[in-house]
Amino acid sequence: MSESSNKGVSRFSMEIAIALLTGAFGVAVCFGSREAGMGWTEMGPDAGYFPFYIGLLIILGSLANLVSAFVKHRGSGAIFVETERFKAVLTFFLPLLAFAAVSTFLGLYIGTAFYIAGAMTLQGKYKWWIGLPSGIAVSALFFVIFEIGFKVPLLKGPVEAWFGIY
Repeated sequence: MSESSNKGVSRFSMEIAIALLTGAFGVAVCFGSREAGMGWTEMGPDAGYFPFYIGLLIILGSLANLVSAFVKHRGSGAIFVETERFKAVLTFFLPLLAFAAVSTFLGLYIGTAFYIAGAMTLQGKYKWWIGLPSGIAVSALFFVIFEIGFKVPLLKGPVEAWFGIY
């Protein structure tokens, strides 16, 4: 079976996506550096001077990868990842992305409880009455370890205000 007869994400599209993603990162670095000041003063460079030029290098590298993708892989039909394997990766990546989003707004402890409960229930096929208490227990254990044991405050979101934790 030839490589081009498989269905999946093409290498060309993946090369383009990664080049655009790293290019966007370079633009963000340059933009942030401009806000920090990228000039040269009598005391030396401003805080954003070196990051700005690093951002430019990232953009140039991304453009080189973009051109390389068009030259080497356009129309080649090479497959980066097959559809079934890509679905398997997404079953773990999408919940992790949801964990990051929930943790940003509600805090790491609530995000952890939801993630563990969801992973156990949806992916591990456990009953909800096993997954939910397990998620809460893991989150409580993390609280005891980090907040009380190591005295390292983690992002708590609105939970901090609800329980008066400061």
